[in-house]
Amino acid sequence: MPEETATIPLKPEITFEDFAKLDLRVATVVEAEPHPNADRLLRLQLDDGSGTPRQICAGVKAYYAPQDLIGKQVIIAANLAPRTIRGEESRGMMLAASSAPKEDGGERDVVALTLMSPLEPGSIVS
Repeated sequence: MPEETATIPLKPEITFEDFAKLDLRVATVVEAEPHPNADRLLRLQLDDGSGTPRQICAGVKAYYAPQDLIGKQVIIAANLAPRTIRGEESRGMMLAASSAPKEDGGERDVVALTLMSPLEPGSIVS
């Protein structure tokens, strides 16, 4: 394990029952554009298999051009309570991994969690 990952503190331990409350799903990015009121966010329209488009706001603008996300399948927390972020409703969260802070003070690397093979939108992640 690289030394830098050891510097990322672990969060408090949870029970399996707490983890099981998360509804992680596959979603396909249908549209992506800069959030109109936030410098670091993209506004994503997702097909989550429900038949109703889902909008989420994701803090990945520094790492992805909007057009690079269109058509990608990502993992979302589907049962996160909706919240308004800078005037836009976000109904879930796109999962991403981030590296430890860089020693030179540069920004972390952030990578959206995607699939190795396509699945139907709405597929359950377990």
